[in-house]
Amino acid sequence: MAQERPLESPTSEDHTPWHRGQEIERRVIDAVLRRSATARNVNDLHRNQLTTGQRIADAIAGRMGSWPFIIIQSTVLITWIAINSETWSRHWDTYPFILLNLALSFQAAYAAPIIMMSQNRQAAKDRLTAEQDYQINLRSEIEIAAVRVRLDQLAEQQWDALLALQHQQVALLQRIESLTANDRTISTDS
Repeated sequence: MAQERPLESPTSEDHTPWHRGQEIERRVIDAVLRRSATARNVNDLHRNQLTTGQRIADAIAGRMGSWPFIIIQSTVLITWIAINSETWSRHWDTYPFILLNLALSFQAAYAAPIIMMSQNRQAAKDRLTAEQDYQINLRSEIEIAAVRVRLDQLAEQQWDALLALQHQQVALLQRIESLTANDRTISTDS
């Protein structure tokens, strides 16, 4: 099997979606002619392109967007406020909890860009998935058109065969009629 080109983002020479679409169509037609696979696992393609930093950012964003994180953070906040509100303990952050606000601001300052990086990569993965879907749909259209052409050819061949059979049957019927007509004339003559 010939080596397949990986899905990639548009290059600088691809100025318009039209040029990109033409390139995709050429690749799909080439894959159909070579009888090679068009479908690829977009998750593997995406995963193989990730750097270590991107993997870490995705892991952090995945954890921050989960119920365990919300439950743990809520527990920490409630505990912090409860400990600093009670009179029996030493208060390191009294009301209005400036240290807590600083910690939460620090967390938000880092969480937002990390989550945005993860969302940008997800958008890139979605673009790969859309391109993959387009390639598969295009290949399906091409193959369906080829099947239709072949079915039309087979139908035409069958039609020609049926017409030839019909001509043979008509010829046989005419011969049978002429033989029966000859038999009648011989039997009436005798």
